[in-house]
Amino acid sequence: MVHGGSGPAPRLARVRELMAERGYDALIVRDEANLRWLTGCQGVFDFTGELPHCALVTADEAYLHTDSRYFNSFEEHMPEGSPWKLDMDGFDIPKWAAEHARDARCRVVAIEDTCELAFYRGLVRSLEDLSVACALPEMHGDLRRMRAVKDAEEVELIRAAQAITDEAFQHMLGFIRPGLTEKEIKLELENYMFSHGADALAFTSIVASGPNTANPHAISSDRVVERGDFVLMDYGAGYRDYRSDMTRTVCVGEPTDKQREIYDVVRRAHEECVRAIHAGVDGRDIHMLSVKIISEAGYGDYYGHGLGHGVGIDIHEMPNFGRRSNIVEAGAVITVEPGIYLPGVGGVRLEDFGLVTADGFEPFTASPHELQVIDC
Repeated sequence: MVHGGSGPAPRLARVRELMAERGYDALIVRDEANLRWLTGCQGVFDFTGELPHCALVTADEAYLHTDSRYFNSFEEHMPEGSPWKLDMDGFDIPKWAAEHARDARCRVVAIEDTCELAFYRGLVRSLEDLSVACALPEMHGDLRRMRAVKDAEEVELIRAAQAITDEAFQHMLGFIRPGLTEKEIKLELENYMFSHGADALAFTSIVASGPNTANPHAISSDRVVERGDFVLMDYGAGYRDYRSDMTRTVCVGEPTDKQREIYDVVRRAHEECVRAIHAGVDGRDIHMLSVKIISEAGYGDYYGHGLGHGVGIDIHEMPNFGRRSNIVEAGAVITVEPGIYLPGVGGVRLEDFGLVTADGFEPFTASPHELQVIDC
């Protein structure tokens, strides 16, 4: 099940519960994904890494500072009845935050552990200039952990993003053929998603062919697809700031026995791991199950990455199926993506993502697991 409340008010309530528990008078938020989650404001954040916004949350108020490039968009897109107070008082954002902390008589103001050093130093100077004695503890990923459990509104947006992604795969099965380059396939894939409902890419699409499929994060090249190649596509659509993530590996022409063998091992690892997922499981245990299956088949040296990661506003979120222990809660959205990568030969990855429930895993991905063979 997903978290009970949707939208900015319940999310702020969760944050304020944390503040009360920790003894924070306020917290400052700069990360755009955290701000998108807290405000519920769609279609404004552009995730450029510039960090033009800043929020300060107290027990009673929620303030958001932006600049003239975004102010009108925030006013237009804030959810009805939003508790956020919006302003663009000036260009010195650390000073703005310090003044609000002073006015609220704050003595403990938490900051994100990802806060950029220049902002932190500016905040310290501004508090000193205002003669405010204020501790600035780090939150150490608290908001990212809250975001790991999705509410009903988030799940709906993620499902919509994945529906576009699945549709794109069906289209590509009729498009891929020998003679096309990896770049041409990538362009078609991304154009299809944009023309069928996506408003962004979830991330830079990975399209690789032949021996390039042995590189898990291959950069699409001018290599021409040949008969007998694997073609691997790892991609996703962005929809109203939420993302999908899927990988499918297809074969152009009839696969060899070796190609079928490694595909079948990856598929078996994927499906057995999915059957083992449920709320309360340790993500490390699920990852190690995938390692066991692939290793017993003789390919353990050719599988080096983690089994899965959370997906939401960011393409990589908590929780994880990896080497570190972490308990996966009901309502988490996470990928399952085992792979085998044989240098100089090629590789296979099969990735779905879905919702962790009390007693299982509900995939959002609808594309088939059977090896798809492109007639040519």
